[in-house]
Amino acid sequence: MTTADSPCIASETTPLVPVGLSKKPKTPLPKFQIGILMMLHVTEPIASMSIFPYINQLIRELGITGGDDAAVGYYAGIIESLFFVMQSLTVLKWSRLSDRIGRKPVLSIGLLGTCISMLCFGLSTTFWSLVVSRCMCGVLNGNIGVLKTMIAELTDSTNMAQGFALIQIFWRVGTFVGPLMGGILAHPQDSWPGLFSHSFWRKYPYFLPCAVAACFVVLAYFMLFFFLEETLSTKRRPKTTSTTLGVTSGDGVDDREVLAQESMADMPMRSLLTPTIVIPIANYAMLSILDISFRTLTPLFLSTPMYLGGLGLTPSSIGLWLALLGIADGLLQALFFAKIVDWVGPKRLFCLAVSCFTPVMLVFPIMSWLVHTRGMVDHAIIFALLGQLVLTVVWGLAFGTIFMFITASAPAKNVLGAINGLGQTSASVARAIGPALATSLFAFSKEHDILNGNAVFVILIVLAGVLRWLASQLPDEMQVRDE
Repeated sequence: MTTADSPCIASETTPLVPVGLSKKPKTPLPKFQIGILMMLHVTEPIASMSIFPYINQLIRELGITGGDDAAVGYYAGIIESLFFVMQSLTVLKWSRLSDRIGRKPVLSIGLLGTCISMLCFGLSTTFWSLVVSRCMCGVLNGNIGVLKTMIAELTDSTNMAQGFALIQIFWRVGTFVGPLMGGILAHPQDSWPGLFSHSFWRKYPYFLPCAVAACFVVLAYFMLFFFLEETLSTKRRPKTTSTTLGVTSGDGVDDREVLAQESMADMPMRSLLTPTIVIPIANYAMLSILDISFRTLTPLFLSTPMYLGGLGLTPSSIGLWLALLGIADGLLQALFFAKIVDWVGPKRLFCLAVSCFTPVMLVFPIMSWLVHTRGMVDHAIIFALLGQLVLTVVWGLAFGTIFMFITASAPAKNVLGAINGLGQTSASVARAIGPALATSLFAFSKEHDILNGNAVFVILIVLAGVLRWLASQLPDEMQVRDE
């Protein structure tokens, strides 16, 4: 317990527990509370990814490209980036606010913001109304950083890999449900004319997937309100009351410890910018920019007409393929992530995962060449897509690992909110740059036939080399303070 004479930040001599080397028995996860967190977490990829199968078609239908299919990427990239641009400006403030007022109030605001913005997106009929709704979602949603903080507060060094694996598992569940839902429910008046014959659905053909995504968010909000317990120690409800001077809760947190933790929440951010913290965050930022670039390039490439080197698939086909990618990734995370971390080690696993990005990118020009020579989507292209899927699933293992490194870099648990907020800010900036950069480079490469339209993949491969170097700077043994 922290006393008035002891520092509230653990010193460099505080005993550490090496992850993967600890002989302690694994602490059981608090399944009910983590289950609720995962239900909240899954709503974000459902909401954000549900627009991916149809965003390129929506841009075409708005008529802002003047019929130029190659220019669709510019506008789609702007829409996909805006959420992360606005989130990068506010997510750190939300995370630091959660260190002061608690995790639940911040999560509530984020869910309500996501719900309202999705409904507005579905009712948008102009490019600028799409812009406003995506900006609204980004400003009001800082949930991902707070969720990671709560997972860290609910786990210790013996079960942290399991906890962070769940983040990726449920994210991939969302990336399965979101694109599948977006692809199937877009233009419902064409798919189910008997049920959706009203003129409303012709005026707003993308409202249905947005409304269904909003319903998921509302359900998550009620789960948070009624069942989720606060994890910030200074805001927990006392379980017992003691008349002993200074004792305020059944958790053994006394008044002096509360004051120390509250002062920690207000410490300057620059005091946290040490190499131990910055290196994992830099890896997370570069990982995020490459991942979101791939995620936005995939539906764009799949929807691009074959004469421009794409596959010319429909939104429903794109949604099904993205859903398959999400479920395959989620299954690997669920069944094997914690075991692979224990077997290989966090750093080696991260280095192996990020090394898969280069071959993932090389599959795109291979498929373009196959389409050009064969003139159709045949078995060879499907085989290439399946190979890319396998590599992408291995690439996805990098996220759970880097979350562990970021958590391990915290000097004390009572600054986890600030550190996760800093990490999420960096990731949001990267994700804001990624879609606009990748889709614009894709469009520019196709329009000007640079490297046969493949310049964007070369640039991303170079950035993957930078990430591989950053990965080598991570500590060989990841260590976590359990106190």
